[in-house]
Amino acid sequence: MNITKIISKVFSTRLKEIELYTTQAGEIQFKVFRHLLKKAENTEWGKMYDYKSIKSYEDFKSRVPLQTYEEIKPYVSRLRAGEQNLLWPSEIRWFAKSSGTTNDKSKFLPVSKESLKDIHYLGGQDVVTMYLANNPSSKFFSGKGLILGGSHSPNLNSNKSLVGDLSAILIENINPLVNLVRVPTKKVALMDEWEAKIEAIANGTINKNVTNLSGVPSWMLVLIKHILEKTGKESLEEVWPNLEVFFHGGVAFTPYREQYSQVIKSDKMHYMETYNASEGYFGTQNDFADPAMLLMIDYGIFYEFIPLEDVGKENPRVLCLAEVELDKNYALVISTSSGLWRYMIGDTIKFTNNRPYKFVITGRTKHFINAFGEELIVDNAEKGLAKACAETGAQVLEYSAAPVFMDHNAKCRHQWVIEFAKMPDSVERFASILDSTLKHLNSDYEAKRWKDIALQPLEIIVARKDLFHDWMAEKGKLGGQHKVPRLSNNRAYIESMIALNK
Repeated sequence: MNITKIISKVFSTRLKEIELYTTQAGEIQFKVFRHLLKKAENTEWGKMYDYKSIKSYEDFKSRVPLQTYEEIKPYVSRLRAGEQNLLWPSEIRWFAKSSGTTNDKSKFLPVSKESLKDIHYLGGQDVVTMYLANNPSSKFFSGKGLILGGSHSPNLNSNKSLVGDLSAILIENINPLVNLVRVPTKKVALMDEWEAKIEAIANGTINKNVTNLSGVPSWMLVLIKHILEKTGKESLEEVWPNLEVFFHGGVAFTPYREQYSQVIKSDKMHYMETYNASEGYFGTQNDFADPAMLLMIDYGIFYEFIPLEDVGKENPRVLCLAEVELDKNYALVISTSSGLWRYMIGDTIKFTNNRPYKFVITGRTKHFINAFGEELIVDNAEKGLAKACAETGAQVLEYSAAPVFMDHNAKCRHQWVIEFAKMPDSVERFASILDSTLKHLNSDYEAKRWKDIALQPLEIIVARKDLFHDWMAEKGKLGGQHKVPRLSNNRAYIESMIALNK
């Protein structure tokens, strides 16, 4: 008896609701919009902006200002100190710790019980729903899921309120029944010392029947390699014969795809991307053949979008979902059931379809290089690296890039620090292909590279083994949801990386 087939019938009702995304997207989003305003109308924030009198999206847009973390930080500080009913009516006891801002090492984002239920956990259920719809022969529930997450700690010395990686918050609050089909144990999953955690996870899961993985590709790869080294096996399906899917997110999968094909060789393995950020769960890949993700529009999130060219302007254009165009880059703005209102999360996306709305992540509003007007974004970088790898036989493990504003010869260029899992046949040829691909993808980059006048050919510094691991360790950012900064418009990150590259 295939227990997965029996359980999957429970998900069929949800599939019918998701099908409405194609024809009723505007109505669905407006329903979410009204629900959020109604719930928050008696909070301090709701009273300040008189949510009770808001009748339309235009009212909301004209009355409520766009927010960054700097604007909401005073409210977060008060929430962490114990005040309530500020941004959202229910008690806020959890704070998702995310990468910091210019002024802070970390951001602390409020997490309500509603957002856990109607955003994050619903997202987790939906990705399984869509996976089973795509793979009817699945035996997903015949074994266990390995979830690789972070840790948490008391908030301001209070055991009643905790801060931590979103993944740790989700594990801490998960329905106890889910623990029956999940590994490792909660105690191991929430360990805060990364290298000890990897060893404990390996010891606790090697002999389990693992059918699915969830986590960040870079950190999951570290775990997989450790397990293979520990067991002496050549591929992961020798350890877990029934492994069939990896739900991944947090960083782009493209640089890791080839490496995963080497450690998981089964042609029955599937990969599904999810977009589950500290601020909310936004998207799920719903088709193995299409890398774009479905925008999840009936969660506790109302979406707005700023055209990339307007980001940073005093009065940027802001659009609702019905107003977006395909193949244009937008900065994502959200209002959520955790009390984030018109909050700019810093990610950029591009829609590939609008029936239903599907998108790809193209980068970060702050993770780009525009030192010379070239407007290079992460999406360009990922595609350029993929092309260079394909033509030189290379595999990129990690990378980061930044501008060289002017060297001793008054020359400007981009400098890339790349740690290769497999070296290219020629670093010089790799650099040339990367450079030419970036020209092809980005007309602004091409214009600045014209005849080497404004911008010289890019430079590649080959990183020693484990450079990025050591750099992250030095910053106290091993494991969890921490990410290597891919592109930076200044040299703060890259200088410290180069200093360690000895």
